[in-house]
Amino acid sequence: MGHQLKMFSLTIWCLIFFKQGKSDNLSVNFSNRLHEEMKLTPSIEESFLDLFYNDLECMVEDTNSKLNLRVLRIENNQFIYDQLVRKLSNAVISYSTSKKQLADFEKDRRYGELNTLALNKFRDHSINDGEAGELLLYCFLESHLKAPKILTKLEIKTARNDYVKGSDGIHLLQLGPNQFQIIFGESKLDASLTTSISEAFKSIHNFITRDKDNIHHEMSLLDSQICKEALDEDTYQFVKSIVFPTANGEDNVEKDNAFGIFAGFEIGSTPAELKMKNEEYRAMVRKRIKEEVQGRLEHIKNKIIEYNLCNYTFYLYVFPFMKIAETRKKIIHDLTHPVK
Repeated sequence: MGHQLKMFSLTIWCLIFFKQGKSDNLSVNFSNRLHEEMKLTPSIEESFLDLFYNDLECMVEDTNSKLNLRVLRIENNQFIYDQLVRKLSNAVISYSTSKKQLADFEKDRRYGELNTLALNKFRDHSINDGEAGELLLYCFLESHLKAPKILTKLEIKTARNDYVKGSDGIHLLQLGPNQFQIIFGESKLDASLTTSISEAFKSIHNFITRDKDNIHHEMSLLDSQICKEALDEDTYQFVKSIVFPTANGEDNVEKDNAFGIFAGFEIGSTPAELKMKNEEYRAMVRKRIKEEVQGRLEHIKNKIIEYNLCNYTFYLYVFPFMKIAETRKKIIHDLTHPVK
């Protein structure tokens, strides 16, 4: 479901407010198991966020949404795409392969084969308009939200240039004791930020309401794929009890569905602006991006209302970048070239 990329990050995320009372030992132990005993942890370190300025945090009026804008660092009047690609190159293996598959290759020290397998999952850069955005969304959900991946689209591809319908990825987020969200990823990119946001919400609405390849189909797919992220039977049963809870289960698990959105748009600079002093250019571009994003807050609220999505949580990351058509392909090229 999603196609795109961006170079600055904005996080819209609907805050979940819950009343946390006293819990018995069973509840506490159950919550701790996600990250301790079961070792289901994010693969992307928080240091990934060091690439970005954190320029804006605000609530989206009349929603439970919070907007967080991060901007890719600027050096010498250029966005640091080369450093971003280096960071992404460290993420492609965990993004493209399951935890079980990764463990099998590492056990035999087949590191070269593992890297080749992961890179060959990506479509050829010349026809690849979206997978860079999907990879970036994965990195933010893991590093920023601390929501470990359960499944990504690339994992289930059988051929390099296959197109897989459905969400771009599925993550598991723990909100509190026995409270979890299944986060479905959606990536969109357009020169216009308004269009990117609109298309993302439209796609999510269709994903929820259409007859085929919908959210229910995705949950069925997830049921068959959970075992690939579990390194042992206990982990498999534990994660399955969260993803498919029972009303009268002994652990009293509460699970809701949510969405992570990656929306990209284009921002340009004139030849005169590119000649500005470095500090002046940085300040100018960051101010322009912030104003652009602030101007879309009402539009985001309207789309949530228009598609009757107020009962869902959204985590929205936005990346403005220059020469959008070229850059999204170049990132994939630089990540995968040469691929044999």
